[in-house]
Formats: sequence, C-alpha cells, structure tokens
Amino acid sequence: MKCPFCNHEELKVTDSRDAVEVNAIRRRRECLCCQRRFTTFETVELTIEVKKRDGRYEDFEQNKLIRGIEAACNHTTIGREQVIAIASKITGDIMQQQVREITTTELGDIVMKHLQPLDPIAYIRFACVYCRFKNVEELVDAIQAIKPKDDARHREELKKNKREKEGLHGNQEK
Repeated sequence: MKCPFCNHEELKVTDSRDAVEVNAIRRRRECLCCQRRFTTFETVELTIEVKKRDGRYEDFEQNKLIRGIEAACNHTTIGREQVIAIASKITGDIMQQQVREITTTELGDIVMKHLQPLDPIAYIRFACVYCRFKNVEELVDAIQAIKPKDDARHREELKKNKREKEGLHGNQEK
C-alpha cells in the first residue's frame, strides 16, 4: 500500500477497529515520510457467485443484500443497524458453508427466515419481490402462513376480545 498523499510505501498502523456496519476492519495509518494520516478498510473478498433466475452469475455483494433487506424494512420496527446485522449474519453463514455459488432462491429463503420472526410487514414486503406473486391468492397464502397458528393462547385472546366488545355493547343498551 502507498500513501495517498506522497505515494511513499512505508506506513505504520496507528489504530485498528472492527467496522461492523461494513463487515470490515478499519485501520488508521500514518505515512512515515509525510506524517499524514488516513483511514483504510480491509474487507474479506468473497468469491461467491450468485446464480440469477435467468442463468447469469453475479458476484455476491453484501451491500446489495443490505439494500434489498433495507427496502423491505423501510418504515417497520427493523432499523438500519439491525438490517446491517442481518446482512452480516447471512454473509458470515454463507462464508462458513464454503460454497462457491448460491442461487437467488437460496439467498431469498435465508433472508425470509431472518425477517419472519422480526417483523411480518418486512417479511411480506420482501416476499412480494422475492416470490413474484402472480395473483392476490398467493399473497394471501403468504400472509396466512405467518399468522399465529391455532394455539390455545391465541384462541383465548380472540374470545376475550369478543367478550369485551359484547360487554361494551351490552352496557350501552341498559
């Protein structure tokens, strides 16, 4: 590496920190010739290819993943920091699998598994783009899939709400 100011090759690292938001290491460097300081970011170069639906291949880019998740999470309970954390987790999981390629289908499934427990709206927004619903019924099926299952607690809550509404109407008539 060369100094961006004087092109001298002798540098020293004055500080190193993790830059979680970009899955990198942030380093402050100082040129031993001109004594000027600058910041560099070291990232792992992923050699993972994403196979698109049309058969083309693209390099995996965590920033593209962040943008896609961020679009689905806009105006939901999921903030930017959480989006970055999700993308970093997904990137880390893919790297641990040591695969050379992943399909957009596999990648979309992974994202949906992360979004579903966090926010139903973000999940459905992502699903609308990822699943490419052809009609309203497919969208309704996706929404039904994330609704609480027929557990006893949910049924009791519905009954309680119904009794409260009936009680309010009954008191108004008397």
